[in-house]
Amino acid sequence: MAFPNNTRTIVLVGAGVAVLAGVGAAMFFGAGKPNDPNAKPPAAEGGLKIDLAEQPTLEPTRELRCYVDGQFVGMATLTDCARRNGVATNTLDVGLDATGALAAAPTASFAPPPVAPVEVEVPKPATTTAPRQTVEAPTPVSGQCLRHVGNEWRQVGTGLSQADCVKALYSGTCVRTPGEAQYGRWNDVTLRLVPRRVEASSDNANFRTYAEQNRQCQFPRL
Repeated sequence: MAFPNNTRTIVLVGAGVAVLAGVGAAMFFGAGKPNDPNAKPPAAEGGLKIDLAEQPTLEPTRELRCYVDGQFVGMATLTDCARRNGVATNTLDVGLDATGALAAAPTASFAPPPVAPVEVEVPKPATTTAPRQTVEAPTPVSGQCLRHVGNEWRQVGTGLSQADCVKALYSGTCVRTPGEAQYGRWNDVTLRLVPRRVEASSDNANFRTYAEQNRQCQFPRL
């Protein structure tokens, strides 16, 4: 049976409208309401991720586990914990302790500097001439690199620059627990790895930051 031309046109237009209406309804109901209070935000699907390698920002009134002389002394704010340790607030390392809780402790308080290795002095030959004026020798560009393991110093390499010694000692190694440290030596300079950085000291007592460590436990600036 053949439809008239005008009837066939009406049927085709009607079918097209029905298809478009179905697609629109599917998109509307499938997408969900944008203001639905029960809808989960995108971040909720994957969970909140926190990089604990970075020192967290603390509110002045927030309390955390405080360590004094390597011992847990209770909960305290960062300022109060520094006061209990008799140090400045910025000398505390903040991170997770062995319990997994946020904690603070003075830098290297759990691992104080070991005794520097004994260097054998070679006796100088006797001389009858008047001693010449001594000139301070420049810092050597290369030298001996040592690691402190247990109660002894072990050689890591010789002829290394200070930067190469630091990388040989600590590249790929991080210290994350507040108060912990790992020690090394480059010539007469004591090196220590603490959370997020390596520090250096020429007197084995007063340390300054030598290199910052990134999240991958590397030293991109060395």
